[in-house]
Amino acid sequence: MSLSSIDRTADSTPSGSGLRSRINTDALVLIAVLGCQLMVVVDATIVNVALPDIQRSLGFSTSNLSWVLNAYTLTFGGLLLLGARLGDILGRRRTFLDGLGLFVAASAFGGLATDSTMLLVARALQGVGAAIAAPAALALLMTRFSDGAQRTRALALFTAVSIGGFSLGLVSGGALVQWLDWRWVFFVNVPIGLVVIVAGALSLPRTTRERGSFDLPGAVLSTAGIGLIVYGLVNAAEHGWSSTITIIALVAGAALLGAFVYAEDRAHQPITPLRLFASTPRSAAFAGRLVMVAGFMGMMFFLTQYMQEVLHYGPLETGLAYLPMTAATFGASQLSARVLVPRLSTRTLLLIAFGAAAAGLYWLSTLDAPTPYLSLLGPFILVGAGGGMAFLSLTTASLRGVDPQDAGAASGLVNTAQQLGGTVGLAIMVAVFGAPTRGMPTSTITFAHGMTVTVLVAAILLTAGGVLMALTQGEARPRPVETSLT
Repeated sequence: MSLSSIDRTADSTPSGSGLRSRINTDALVLIAVLGCQLMVVVDATIVNVALPDIQRSLGFSTSNLSWVLNAYTLTFGGLLLLGARLGDILGRRRTFLDGLGLFVAASAFGGLATDSTMLLVARALQGVGAAIAAPAALALLMTRFSDGAQRTRALALFTAVSIGGFSLGLVSGGALVQWLDWRWVFFVNVPIGLVVIVAGALSLPRTTRERGSFDLPGAVLSTAGIGLIVYGLVNAAEHGWSSTITIIALVAGAALLGAFVYAEDRAHQPITPLRLFASTPRSAAFAGRLVMVAGFMGMMFFLTQYMQEVLHYGPLETGLAYLPMTAATFGASQLSARVLVPRLSTRTLLLIAFGAAAAGLYWLSTLDAPTPYLSLLGPFILVGAGGGMAFLSLTTASLRGVDPQDAGAASGLVNTAQQLGGTVGLAIMVAVFGAPTRGMPTSTITFAHGMTVTVLVAAILLTAGGVLMALTQGEARPRPVETSLT
């Protein structure tokens, strides 16, 4: 019996084997979709705790080490909109399974890496696989659970997995590195991914395909342009801003992004409709999300190394150290959704959120090294709470007033801003870190000094984000926005 016939039987039979089949299929759909989301979220953080061990094993420099994160987030964020378009044209079930298969294979390849180049190629391929699978996963969830109550419960689980995956990645990464080896932060994806693929193959429905074309030039130009700018920033950290390679990379990256805007303005079916940026509040919300994530990722990249190299924490201790920040993020997001959103305007809520996160980073930048963990708790909680309060309002502001035909592209831009915020923000922080420490002997004091300057710049960046929110967001209270992903 085909999957479609099982679904029809389940839909038409209120009890007995049909109902059990429907329940079993729903469970498999949840395993597939939530498993995929958990893997792509966890993979953005699980590697953080393993960075010192990866650096020692494969010989990365401090600046080039950031590419272990950037290679993933750059291809993930840069190709996310193209991945969504692939699902529309080729079918979401097919793109989900193909993308996840690539992600699993790339994970195994990364675990087997014998040098830095092999690992970076694996990370980039992981990002490509995630960009193909992730948009299809959410769309398939929305398709399967079309009933209001069912969809609400499914989306609640999806959100919980997205937030919880942040913490799980740090803790599980620490445990794997401490008890086994850094390679297991990649190998662990293989058995989990195979289970998710089997669950998806058995349960996911075949969706209708749309006629259309791929905006491949747009995807290539945007990803290559951002990639060159990130490369230029990372190179500046090691060789200075006057380096010929730095200048060429930054200029070429800017030129490619200019070509991207030109191409999108003339494309028949662009992956990024430029009309979405016609609204100032919406454009500012995209920028605000990018800035918030940039501050988060920059702080975590250097703090992870600080806790292991300066405070001499083990990998597992480092992962557990982030739990208060994650708890603050989750708690603030729930408080924002249930209490603050109905009572405060978008502008007010975002000012509080950016203010809290910036205050936490300013506080962190004043601490001396070595700093006891209790001194980190206050800044962690402020930064986490600020991020938790900001994300819902930024999402709402990004989607408010979007035409139905642009809903998918606008939703994709939200995720793209988040991924590229981590990539570009981390590159900027690496460049900032390199300026005061270049030419100085490597030591814990030198590293702590560079980190302090970097965190201060991140605080200034979030302060500028708060000012942008004050100038662009209206006084309207944010309301939940539903977009059709089916």
